[in-house]
Amino acid sequence: MPTRATKIVATLGPASGDSETLEKMIRAGVNVMRLNFSHGSAQDHRDMVERVRAAAAKAGRQIGIMADLQGPKIRVGKFAQGKVALVNGQTFVLDAARSEPGDLQGVGLDYKDLPRDVRPGDTLLLNDGLIVLTVDAVKGQAVHTTVKVGGDLSNNKGINKLGGGLTAPALTAKDMEDIRTAMSLKADYVAVSFPSSATDMQMARQLCSVAASDGHRPGLIAKIERAEAIPNLKEILLSCDAIMVARGDLAVEVGNAAVPALQKRMIKMAREHDRVVITATQMMESMINSPVPTRAEVSDVANAVIDGTDAVMLSAESAVGKYPVETVKAMAEICLEAEGADPSALDADFSGKVFKRIDHAIAMGALFTAYHMGAKAIVAMTDSGSTPLWMSRYLIQVPIYALTSKVPTQRRMTLFRNVRPLFIDTSADRDTALAQSEADLKARGIVKSGDIYAITCGEPMGSPGGTNMLKICRVA
Repeated sequence: MPTRATKIVATLGPASGDSETLEKMIRAGVNVMRLNFSHGSAQDHRDMVERVRAAAAKAGRQIGIMADLQGPKIRVGKFAQGKVALVNGQTFVLDAARSEPGDLQGVGLDYKDLPRDVRPGDTLLLNDGLIVLTVDAVKGQAVHTTVKVGGDLSNNKGINKLGGGLTAPALTAKDMEDIRTAMSLKADYVAVSFPSSATDMQMARQLCSVAASDGHRPGLIAKIERAEAIPNLKEILLSCDAIMVARGDLAVEVGNAAVPALQKRMIKMAREHDRVVITATQMMESMINSPVPTRAEVSDVANAVIDGTDAVMLSAESAVGKYPVETVKAMAEICLEAEGADPSALDADFSGKVFKRIDHAIAMGALFTAYHMGAKAIVAMTDSGSTPLWMSRYLIQVPIYALTSKVPTQRRMTLFRNVRPLFIDTSADRDTALAQSEADLKARGIVKSGDIYAITCGEPMGSPGGTNMLKICRVA
């Protein structure tokens, strides 16, 4: 049976938090579980991680944990009746000084700096762009607007400014506390919401380093959801380990029509710079209430896979939807089908490339050789995960098995496209470890007698960045 290369990230919530559902989702194909720090207490997240780890052990898998920070609360306040119905042409006031609940005339703000960030003529988009307001005037702490597109506005809905320009910092006091919680949970990835520059990601990395007293180093994910992030995309990319194409807020700020081209650009740029990329938001939205996806959703997921995304992500579909397990199964099937639709062109990918590092050159040599020899697998014995990451940047049909003796490295590699991370004891000498590797592959049914596979390792073993050997093997 073909093995799926594209990874699946699933957001945890009331629909998926019990042990039985977690195990079913893992068996259905989830690789990374996302904790949304916008909801729940630190203890809630600790309890959830314990259940995930127990369910993963029961299923015989390693699952990555992503801690997704809330970021700044760029939201309206609460209403006396829970919501109001805004109509086209009416006036409506967003008042940072207002403490009483809102009504049809206006509402308070969680984001107190809004009056400083806007001017007359600006367009504000509320509730994911469903409600459109035009700024008429700013008077002290009050932003006076006219409703251009009305609708129901309820408590704590988000605010975006068309074209960007809101100055809220990416990391809040709550995020800093949540980073400490994430480090105590040994989260494999920390996702930073609304970064606008490399400085935001560098600050997050420093906070993680300070909070991790035992030296734990998570992968950092930059969620690209601000218009300001687009001109700084390369510097943000180089300052993190992965990016998320967060299409919700991004679409509101830059316009829906601009997002598909940006998504393709981000996937391509991430792969070119050896970074992981996740495509997210409304991928299987209809399956919140339906047991089957729409054809448009199938095409959306498939196109992201064909473009080379490392992972596709479920949000509300798995957190609060009626069919979390069925959604994972459907997404896995779409990914697998899409991966077989586009043949790789590895020779063209290597054209004009220069490899200045020995370990990088060995990784590329393994890819090239395995591709042309029709190898059944590429095996990378790895300490840090760098060699499998480099290999995973190329769309090759040969599966990559990353063997490591470090559980944190194994969990971090759960997000790499076409990489199957496995645990193996590499404390023995090189020849013994190589023999153990082949025996493990045979026991798992990955290779059989007569099959060819490529294996990379380093000598001496156990040294990060020390991959310096490529061996082509035929199973006896």
